[in-house]
This record gives sequence, C-alpha cells and structure tokens, in this order.
Amino acid sequence: MCTGGDIKATERSLRIRYAIRDVVLHAEKLEKAGHNVLKLNIGDPLAYDFKTPEHVKRGVYKAMEEGKNGYTPSKGVLELREEIVKKEKKSGVQLEPEDVIVTTGVTEALLLIFGATLDSGDEILVPGPTYPPYITYSRFFGGNPVSYRTVEERGWEPDLEDIKNKITSKTKCIAIINPNNPTGALYSKETVKAILRLVEEHNQENENKIFVLSDEIYDKLVFEGEKAPSTASLNPHVPVIILNGISKIYLAPGWRLGYLAFRDVDGILSQIREGVENIARSRLCASSIAQYGYLEALRGEDEFLKDVIAKLKKRRDLCYNEINSIEGLSTTLPKGAFYMFPKIHVTEHDEKFVLDVLDKVHVLFVHGSGFCERYGKGHFRLVFLPPLPVLEEGLKRLRKYMHEINKSKD
Repeated sequence: MCTGGDIKATERSLRIRYAIRDVVLHAEKLEKAGHNVLKLNIGDPLAYDFKTPEHVKRGVYKAMEEGKNGYTPSKGVLELREEIVKKEKKSGVQLEPEDVIVTTGVTEALLLIFGATLDSGDEILVPGPTYPPYITYSRFFGGNPVSYRTVEERGWEPDLEDIKNKITSKTKCIAIINPNNPTGALYSKETVKAILRLVEEHNQENENKIFVLSDEIYDKLVFEGEKAPSTASLNPHVPVIILNGISKIYLAPGWRLGYLAFRDVDGILSQIREGVENIARSRLCASSIAQYGYLEALRGEDEFLKDVIAKLKKRRDLCYNEINSIEGLSTTLPKGAFYMFPKIHVTEHDEKFVLDVLDKVHVLFVHGSGFCERYGKGHFRLVFLPPLPVLEEGLKRLRKYMHEINKSKD
C-alpha cells in the first residue's frame, strides 16, 4: 500500500496491463491452496507436449561450444540476416540484410518501432481484438491505439469500411496480425490487398504518409491451404515493416528471438528506420546463441510442422465442436495460430466470467476485454495447445459451470 513517503512510479508504467499474464496471479493463489488448475490461457507450445526441433537446438549448442557467446552487431549476426532475406524472398519480398534488425522477440520489435514512431497523440490502427502489447506499448509512448472492427460473423475478418473511416491526420500506421491473436482468424489475400490499397490511396492523396505493420509470427500455422500471405508481397507501393521470429513456428518462445524488416517505398520509412536503429544500438543486441539457433532453423527443413499442425487441428476441432455444443457459448472456427475466441451469451462481463470459471471449476482462460475493451468484450480466449485429454477435462469442467449458470437462469 502506498504511503505519503513512497517514491511515485510513472503513470505510464502503472497504466500497463497484460491480461494474458495478469490472470495467472489468481490461478497461482488457487494452486497454492492445493487446487489443480488447467491453464488454457497462454500461447506457449512448450508448456504442453511440443518440443523444439533438434536441429534448432544444435545450432545453439554449437554456437556456445565455438565461443560465440559475446555481443553481436546491434542489427544481428550478418549470416542470420542474410538467411532472413532469403526466407522473405521465397515469400515474394525483396530485402537486403541492412533492412533487417534482429530483436529480442516481436515484443521488443514493437517497443523499438513505437519508440521511433509515436509522439503524444499519434494514432495506430490495430485489429479489434488484438494482441495486448499493441495497445499497452503504444500508450506507453504517448500514442493512441485505435481499434478497427473485425467481424465475428465473417471469421473475424477486418471491416474495411471501418478502417477507412478511422484513418485520420494523426494516423501513423495500420497493424495487421495474420494469422490473428487472439481470434485465430486467417485474413484472405483479397482482404490484405484491400487494406494495402487503402494505404496506397491515402499516401497518394495526403502529406501525412502511413505504413503497414505486418505481424507474421504465426504465418505457417495454417490448418487448411497455404501459409498466410506475406503482406509486403501483395503491393509494392506501400511501405511495410515485417515482424516475425522463432517462437511459434520453431517452438522456442523462451529464446526471445525475432526480427523486424523494413520494406520501404520512396524513403517514407527513412526517419522511422533511423530512430529504430538508434534505439537498437542503445540496447546492444539480441541473444547471440539464440541467433545461431534461428539461423539453423531457417537453414533446415520444416517437415516437423506437418505433425505440429496435425495435432493442433485435432485439438482445434475438439474445442470447436465442444464449445458450440455448450448452451450459452458459441465460437467461429479458427483457421490459423492456436487460439479460439468464444462468445459468452449469458453475460457481457467477460472478466468476471473468466474469474468465476477459474474459482469454481479451476480452468484458466483470458477475458476478451483484455484484448480490446470494445471488440473483445463478451468473449474469452482459449488456447488449444494442450493434449486432447487435458482439453477434454477442461471443457468438461466448463460445461459443468455453464450448466449451473443456465440452470440458475431458468
């Protein structure tokens, strides 16, 4: 408890919320009391039965043994950046190694970008709902995150008219997360092209240029069809900053290793790039040995993904069918990533709902309003990474809770 003599923390730090981990504090209290809490809240494959591929781990072992334990260039190991350029070229994006900055995960990439992009009052358009750091980090730097509507009835596809109406003279960029966290939506190529056209038209008609921030961390985790389209490959006339990394596809989230890449047009991103590079130098570099692990990941085969996707698809289908059979709940079918975003029909108070489920049947979800107060309200995020028996037990407990809720309303 604060007293008059306490040194005050900054308002920006006290405003930070991170729903995905905030709810864990409640679960820990129950665990200390001896309860078995089933955690369906966090997107960490290694918390369950997935393993980091052997060739990726060998890259780290080899780097340590060869003494590559010191600082790297601030932008990252050149060999890794060259391999990232090759990877992006396969997706139809032309880059140079100097366009790439290796980061401590996509979250640090966001900090670098927002730190270089946002002054007080500047706006960033983010999908509603969205991954929480897009909201918290932009506010941290004085920016204003503006949520654009995604349409649940259309598989959480972006509402293009809403995006168009929300672009203002204060808009600096539009974020696309595809596949999406928290909904599992996979945006069609036509939808992404349409967003890019909006940006292209805006930049042709206005002095205040905007760019697209494309988060592609789940790009290969797609259940039907090809991987998610590379945003920058779909329109050569729009500046795009690409985000990706090792954590989800190569099952190594704890290594905290990702990258951002500038695909500029007519120098629109030149000042942002300079600012990002300045900040990157001041924070030294990302983990040296993790960079060599990612290098081996990109050089190696990704056949292991077939098994990963097959397991996830079975788990997705189980959750989809079970959720839609529970009175008072419904969900769309996720097409990518490993998240589901069910709708709660019995209440709009989603945070209270999630905490009640946790207290009464000991299953941990994340409240939807933690991903967007407007468009996430009345939902919760479910992670379908756990093995089938764990999911079956969790859904059985959820069904029991909903049965009691529905009975009390009769």
